[in-house]
Amino acid sequence: MTEEILSSRTDAATRLTPGAPPSRPTALVTGASRGLGLALARALAADGWQLIITARGAPGLEEAARQTGATALAGDVADPEHLARLAQAASELGGLDLLVNNAGGLGAVPLPSLAAYPLDTLTDLLRTNVVAPLALIQATIRGLRERRGAVINISSDAAVEAYEGWGGYGLTKAALDQLSHVLAVEEPDLAVWWVDPGEMRTRMLVDALGEQEAASASDPEAVAPFLVDLIKRRPASGRVTR
Repeated sequence: MTEEILSSRTDAATRLTPGAPPSRPTALVTGASRGLGLALARALAADGWQLIITARGAPGLEEAARQTGATALAGDVADPEHLARLAQAASELGGLDLLVNNAGGLGAVPLPSLAAYPLDTLTDLLRTNVVAPLALIQATIRGLRERRGAVINISSDAAVEAYEGWGGYGLTKAALDQLSHVLAVEEPDLAVWWVDPGEMRTRMLVDALGEQEAASASDPEAVAPFLVDLIKRRPASGRVTR
């Protein structure tokens, strides 16, 4: 897959040395061209974070980079070559203080029952919603450990509740929750949160439920401050519901 570097900051984070001011913290946010990813990138940039952002849609990501001053790399998180480039960008900035696995797919639409769920679509969805976040964690874990950083994996109430038609999506988020839980045990120096942000007015929700029902959901811009506050408070690792 061809990857395009859309913008890049020149003020890379420096290592903390005695007597020197602390470097700006660095975050990598996936799915940052729209929805919650974009809202969170804006909020983190306003709070002084240095950012690496990624998404499949280059035009939207270019605008997000313009708004946030981020290093932006367009590509698919399920593409190993793209993940390697993201990890390299993080390494060049001294490692990550925060990884946000926000990118994800909905799966088959209209939402089918599990009895009729196309298995090839489910396989692709597992690759995007579960394997790709783990691959990115593996690729950036060294820097996260060195900085005693944090990982946010965006989950859903569909991971723990039984909603008709949401079985494919829900099972991928349940797997992501368990991945997060085990990671928290295995990496006690990291903060690991699997976050249910609540129903949000996003393109994914429109695709699933239609414009009318999605219109009453929360704006992602109202959810982002909740995540920024979570990062600042740094509670114990665990599942977090807004």
